Amino acid sequence: MSAQEGEYGVQLLVVTGLSGAGKSQAVHTLEDIGYVCFDNIPADLLIDFLRRGRDPGHDGPFAAVLDVRSIAYSGSVVEEIRRIRDSGYSVQILYLDAADDAVLRRYKETRRPHPLVGGEIYTVAQALVEERRLLAPVREIADYLIDTSNLSAPQLRERITALFSDTGKAVMKITILSFGFKHGIPADADLLFDVRCLPNPFYIPALRGLTGCDAAVYDYVFSFEESNHLYQKISDLLTYSLPLYKREGKSSLVIAFGCTGGHHRSVSFARRMAEGLISQGEQVALVHRDAQR
Repeated sequence: MSAQEGEYGVQLLVVTGLSGAGKSQAVHTLEDIGYVCFDNIPADLLIDFLRRGRDPGHDGPFAAVLDVRSIAYSGSVVEEIRRIRDSGYSVQILYLDAADDAVLRRYKETRRPHPLVGGEIYTVAQALVEERRLLAPVREIADYLIDTSNLSAPQLRERITALFSDTGKAVMKITILSFGFKHGIPADADLLFDVRCLPNPFYIPALRGLTGCDAAVYDYVFSFEESNHLYQKISDLLTYSLPLYKREGKSSLVIAFGCTGGHHRSVSFARRMAEGLISQGEQVALVHRDAQR
């Protein structure tokens, strides 16, 4: 049995990422779905919590939040996680990221201080530069990356629940995401398909206020031969590549479809692809990031 699988059967999810990217919301969701959560404990104490998890009355899985302060003062968190895995425990990393402008906006709204502001760091913008530098090694080895820049709190909760609500199944979890290019490209997309090359329902007055979740828009998008051909090409690519991702041990895959506004073509493609993959037995979460904008 590999260290990644966990000799002791106790799971640890390390939740980390930028301050202001949604770690608190993620932890609240994890608690709701059965995780025992610890906030801001030093990385070198993680293995002690896992050993306690083997005692009667302590149930896993566990989630431990590590913010930039605990990482900055704990030496090499990456080496510590490797040591824990080598000891036979299952450890995965969830990294929450967001664009600088989104984080700056959130700090302005909440008026909370950034944990690194102080001393020679005077502004949140300066703190973000230093925070990204300190977190870069952990981000590099993260098993799950979620870009929260354009996600609402309910959408983030949906993503977390879809990824971690069934901890017993060692399967690759697929997120199908629709988005609008004018609202920004999702940084967490593993595969991204641009469907702006197809006829746009926006220019049909009766369809403009609808989305690809509505039958009229969906039927219009796929009434064109090129739409069906493009869908089939993408489907063939996924049929070939998904087993390769699984063979390499990838635990999470984000497949994004983008159109101009994220209302019509991308939603229609995401919806059809999610239905197709679910019918093949894949574990799929469908998220329409911008459909309600």
